[in-house]
Amino acid sequence: MTIVANTFLTFDAKGIREELSDVIYQISPEDTPFISMAGKEKVGNTLYEWQTDELGAVDTTNAHLEGDDIASFSAVTATARVGNYAQISRKTLIISGTEEVVRKAGRRSELAYQTAQRGKELKRDMEAIALHNIGGDAGNSTTARDTATMGAWLKTNVDKHATGTNPSYTAGVPSTARTDGTQRAFTETILKSVISSMWTEGGTLKQLFVGPYNKGVVSNFDGIATTNFDLSRPRPAAIIASADVYVSDFGVLSVLPNRFQRERDAWFLDFEFISIAHVRPFRVTKLAKTGDAEKRLMLLEWGLKVKQEAALGLAADLSTS
Repeated sequence: MTIVANTFLTFDAKGIREELSDVIYQISPEDTPFISMAGKEKVGNTLYEWQTDELGAVDTTNAHLEGDDIASFSAVTATARVGNYAQISRKTLIISGTEEVVRKAGRRSELAYQTAQRGKELKRDMEAIALHNIGGDAGNSTTARDTATMGAWLKTNVDKHATGTNPSYTAGVPSTARTDGTQRAFTETILKSVISSMWTEGGTLKQLFVGPYNKGVVSNFDGIATTNFDLSRPRPAAIIASADVYVSDFGVLSVLPNRFQRERDAWFLDFEFISIAHVRPFRVTKLAKTGDAEKRLMLLEWGLKVKQEAALGLAADLSTS
């Protein structure tokens, strides 16, 4: 069918108003369950320290004579002093004066919108850093301080490939990250090995954090009790509530997928022993105006605090596909 001659079409018209939605659609994930579930505390130094202790070994020969005198005494073991460094994480932005005042779709203030975006990015950075494999570094005038992350802390309840090595501590600080070993498939045998080790040390099973691929692997384990959760009403913790439950011989684990951790790691966590320490909490600073633009600095000085690494566990060197 043909168009009648001289029909005026939109292709020739001038002045048609643009149709631009007043909504900005974003798919980038924002959930950060690790730093959201971890405790929060204020510290007053870039090196913050604490003490750990443990009871002596069980003595099955603890039987003594009636009326016996004491000629010798057991040695007292000092507490262990451990610590970590706080690092500075930041985001910056600069918005021209004109961009701030022109009419825009989807937001009134470019400055407010971009500030919120950078804040979300900063939280995602923290989540990925905390679950990474980075040794603590005191830093200097040319090197930034690094907080020791989960990969550098855990060494007691670890199931790893023989080619991998556990991290080492210097003066109580996990200064050398673990050496990754050859990757292998995540199996229920590996999972049970870590669970058993944690329970023997005195740990309590709470959460298992895995990447998206290994979340699917765990879902096929025999010990999975439920594969869904009835969330009666929406709430901020919905991402945490939608977890499978693994029932082991030593307790129940909630299995949570995490988008920002390394896929090769599976973390067995009890957040009673994990917190985020702040030297300076998150803040937005208005920087000096040197021209026709607004400058902002978003910054926080923070570090990871693993109060007792023997309460946690790690299945390392897992396959990622």
